[in-house]
Amino acid sequence: MNKLDEQRQKEIQQAEELLFAGPQALGFAKGLFQGHFVSDWVMPYPRIPEAQQGELDQILTELRKFLNADLDPAEIDRQADIPRSVIDGLGRVGVLGMTAPKEYGGHGFSQMANCKVLEEIGRRCASTSVFVNAHHSIGIRALLLFGTHEQKQKWLPKLVTGEQLGAFALTEKEAGSDAANVQMQARPSEDGSHFILNGEKRYITNAAIAHELTVMARTPVPGSDKTAVTAFLVTPDMPGFEMLEARMPKTGIKGTATGRFALRDVKVPKENILGPIGKGLKVALTVLDFGRTTFGACCTGAAKTCLELAVAHANTRRQFNKTLGEFELVKKKIARIAADAYAMEAMTTVTAAFIDRGLEDYMLETAMLKVFTTERLWECINDVFQIYGGSAYFTDLPLERMLRDARINQIGEGANEVLTSFIALVGMRGPGMEFKEIYDTMMKPSRDGMSKAWAAGKNRLSATVRVPDVPVQSEQLRAQARQLGRLIRHFNFAVNRALITYREPILDMQLVQERIANAAMDLFAATCVLSRIDGEIQFAGRNGNAVSPDHSAADLFLRQSFRRIRGFLAGLTDNDDKAVIAAAKSCLTSGTAKTAA
Repeated sequence: MNKLDEQRQKEIQQAEELLFAGPQALGFAKGLFQGHFVSDWVMPYPRIPEAQQGELDQILTELRKFLNADLDPAEIDRQADIPRSVIDGLGRVGVLGMTAPKEYGGHGFSQMANCKVLEEIGRRCASTSVFVNAHHSIGIRALLLFGTHEQKQKWLPKLVTGEQLGAFALTEKEAGSDAANVQMQARPSEDGSHFILNGEKRYITNAAIAHELTVMARTPVPGSDKTAVTAFLVTPDMPGFEMLEARMPKTGIKGTATGRFALRDVKVPKENILGPIGKGLKVALTVLDFGRTTFGACCTGAAKTCLELAVAHANTRRQFNKTLGEFELVKKKIARIAADAYAMEAMTTVTAAFIDRGLEDYMLETAMLKVFTTERLWECINDVFQIYGGSAYFTDLPLERMLRDARINQIGEGANEVLTSFIALVGMRGPGMEFKEIYDTMMKPSRDGMSKAWAAGKNRLSATVRVPDVPVQSEQLRAQARQLGRLIRHFNFAVNRALITYREPILDMQLVQERIANAAMDLFAATCVLSRIDGEIQFAGRNGNAVSPDHSAADLFLRQSFRRIRGFLAGLTDNDDKAVIAAAKSCLTSGTAKTAA
């Protein structure tokens, strides 16, 4: 590329710099875009340590007992409220402070273990899982990661038990997926003892019931006329805190207290600044990475419920003297749900393990997980809805509620369309910069430039011609591993070709970006599935099981995933993009004309 769109590249670079200072080891997702298979990130398949697994099993047993006895998802939906008794029960089980250190009353669990807990709740009630996520995965998490010792001692003990509740307040009228566009202002007082906050937040989960809110606001940058986002710990008892709408009416997850509030000259002590001043965007993006991982867990739980419901109905409902399960089109839907649920769980586990291992630069993987699992869950619910037929539409079954509840997943914590473009643009940045090195040297030759260009060209050529090794341990998986390696090479070649063909305009070509991102997501999902199969085969062998576990659903996922990847890449050159844009332009133009008339 001879010239990159400066603003777009600046945004991408800023996001990366906010999260990661200094040179980083090549992560798995970025490796895919460069034709590499970073195996140690995904293989062997991660497992929760035995010591923690025992404690987790105890908590899951207690949690299931509590949920079976005291959680009524239908009643929560009807009343549009999660009873305080349920919140207190979750606190007693330890759900509300799962990853908090034991010194603050938590369990000190890993993100993998936390995801297993959220999966269990996600099986039953989306409202409750979203509530827990808002309180723990993004609310408490901000305090755990960025809080001072004094802040943690002050807030965490009561937040961990559920005596007090947390919320994370980022979204505004102009700031949602565009996290950097926060408009709420925070100006320092003359004596420097506090900041005065003004502005509004909306669509904030737990806003009306929270005792502590992590609020993003803009603070002045010393020595300039610029501002930067800073995170503040705000309490609703501060003078000037006004709840504008405690419970905003909505389509699904009705049990959550999703609110809208204003801060009007709210004085927040400087001791309540969370993280470095001006680094609030880093706080937000880091916390959202954690939240997207538990998003995957909740969606996995719901997908497993879809499978259970589909199988139960298909085995009992009879039509035309057959059970529904005897019809191939029904079998197709059940198989697809099973395959997707297996992949969603594998993808969630692997991504959570990145966090537990202290790896860096996993923002692409968490974005992939969020988009993939939320889209797959929507398809799972649609499939089981169709299996049940007309009965699914009525409120005596949970399916219509699950349908309503699931729709927010594709919007929350970054709209899927935004994240899809983000995946493609950040992923392509690495190979794009290598091509830029080559081009710039051709235009302005220099000894140093020639050396860099030679290295970049050698790297690009090597990635294009070499099939990455996917090191599975199980002999029966070698053929699938080779297929995956060839697809990674094909993907890298297609990315290179797109960069060379479209150059700077690709930064605005979202239809192209979508295909590249979709291929990358399926490559990541397929890798996680292959790793999981390999791990389960090896685990069974070590435990003396002569019979290998049934992996028919996993095998189906790999087959379908490989086919989808080839289709996405073929679509880069064989598509209807021009016709799509022309048709949309016609509609938009005529719509404008009618409005003007």
